[in-house]
Amino acid sequence: MNYNKPELIDKLAAEYVLGTMSARVRRRFQKILRTSLATQRAVQDWEQRLTPLARAVPAVKPRAATWDAIERRTGGAARTAEKSSGSFLGLIKPALGVAFGVLATLGVVRLFPDAVIPIDKIVQSRSTLPESYVGLLTDANNNPVVLASSTRHGKTMSIKMLRKVDVPAGKVLQLWAIPAEGAAFPLGVVPAEGKSTFQMADTSEKLLSKVPRLGVSIEDAPVQTGAQPSTYVLTGNCVKLW
Repeated sequence: MNYNKPELIDKLAAEYVLGTMSARVRRRFQKILRTSLATQRAVQDWEQRLTPLARAVPAVKPRAATWDAIERRTGGAARTAEKSSGSFLGLIKPALGVAFGVLATLGVVRLFPDAVIPIDKIVQSRSTLPESYVGLLTDANNNPVVLASSTRHGKTMSIKMLRKVDVPAGKVLQLWAIPAEGAAFPLGVVPAEGKSTFQMADTSEKLLSKVPRLGVSIEDAPVQTGAQPSTYVLTGNCVKLW
């Protein structure tokens, strides 16, 4: 295999950070990673792209047995050997940390194969992520409920409900953009369950570039621009995928 091809290095780096490599391929890639500056840069680039996804889900501390299982399945050394492994583990630890956080989000997608943003499949087929805005909204117990996404320059917002929401008769679930400064503004209505899409007033880039959070409230009817939300029942980060 020719590891001098930039497109191959980029594809392998993506799989490495996402944790989708087989144990055999991962071991071979780690050997290349020790000495190849181009490969190290590619891994760092993918870490930077995917870090926002890790921040979009609540932090969960894995059990010690989880790390042991990961090491067994990926062919890694025992955790007791980490102390003597030198600079190489110092190099790959950031990748492992980011990969674990990203896989938390990817786990949500894999639980629902028809989710609107099949991130892992896109990486496998195109070796890149689409430029998109993605929101993962959770309830008061940090359960993922809504996956919202729109391409960077598109006007269509795609919604996948990961859990059913009980909505009183005659009410609607209103999705809001919550900018860093200024008042929240409505984006569209989401369903109580299943999937849907709606057209936004402008492109994602113009509407969401300064929006770090999204929220969902229960309203009497779809609201108009200038209205204010009632209490948010769901909230979550809005992240850029590029």
